Amino acid sequence: MAAGTMTFAPIIPWPLLALAFVAVLGFTSWTLVSRGRSQPRRTWRPEALRCAAVVLLLLAALRPGWAGGQAETATADLDVFFVVDTSTSMGAEDYNGTGPRLSGVKQDVMAIAKELAGAKFSLITFDSKASVRMPLTRDATALQTGMTTLQPQNSRYAKGSSVTGAAKLLKERLAAANQQHPGRPALVFYAGDGENTSAEAPAPMDTGNVAGGAVLGYGTGEGGRMKESADPDAGYVKDKTTDNPQDAISRIDEGQLRAIAEQLHVPYAHRTGNEPPSHMLGQARPGAMTVMTHDAPGRVELYWLLASAAFLMAIHEPLRHFTALQSLRSAARKEPTT
Repeated sequence: MAAGTMTFAPIIPWPLLALAFVAVLGFTSWTLVSRGRSQPRRTWRPEALRCAAVVLLLLAALRPGWAGGQAETATADLDVFFVVDTSTSMGAEDYNGTGPRLSGVKQDVMAIAKELAGAKFSLITFDSKASVRMPLTRDATALQTGMTTLQPQNSRYAKGSSVTGAAKLLKERLAAANQQHPGRPALVFYAGDGENTSAEAPAPMDTGNVAGGAVLGYGTGEGGRMKESADPDAGYVKDKTTDNPQDAISRIDEGQLRAIAEQLHVPYAHRTGNEPPSHMLGQARPGAMTVMTHDAPGRVELYWLLASAAFLMAIHEPLRHFTALQSLRSAARKEPTT
């Protein structure tokens, strides 16, 4: 980007800005034409100033700027793999009170991504089967979109899940990343409740060496009920092992989670919603989190000039009314009383 080049970084999508421009100009033109038939031209000034103020604000929303200078940026030289349990039990309502466990996972994943800005992120989920929801990418927005759309598996399709159901897929992804960038550190953050509903015992989490990460546990010993699906009107999963089915209760299995942490050689952290993100990151081998800083092209923002001009035009209206009100009060005081 050459120095002195005008660039734009709109805060809202271009089509919406264009639509707003058309709406403002159209409404103002219609108002001026309508009033012009019955009122003198000098009354157009307030309408014109209001229109100009809005147009300037819309231009400011384009965030115009000049390229120039240098800005220091930080990049985490890491591959970060999020392995998230999306089985039905992750909808159990015992996170930070009565919230679903998966809501806590979403918050923690995005908090980690924010702390490791510039790293490459991958999202792997597992329930009855494991899948790569997002391959390695630096696009944190894609990660946020992926996490936002995650929902616990519908109980109707649940066939039992293993707490290490993603082990094979994770191992393959780690090997592929290492082959592409040999020596680049890889972190693994496993998020789940440790509840194994598969008929088979969990296979070892044999993924090879990872540079760091953490196993994050969600849920409580008392447990919580879970909805049959993500539909707000869905009923709760029933325990049908008795003659009088009651709401099924899912409980965290920290023994399983600690075993997975040992196999991955990373720490275990129980997440209840009361601990800051630094609590889990502080244990996740911070020495492995290499952060590189470098200079990148800077940018001189100009939106504030347009916003200031809009403010000066907009303030004319209340000042005009204030002056008129003061004149009326002054005239009232001078009017002789009978």
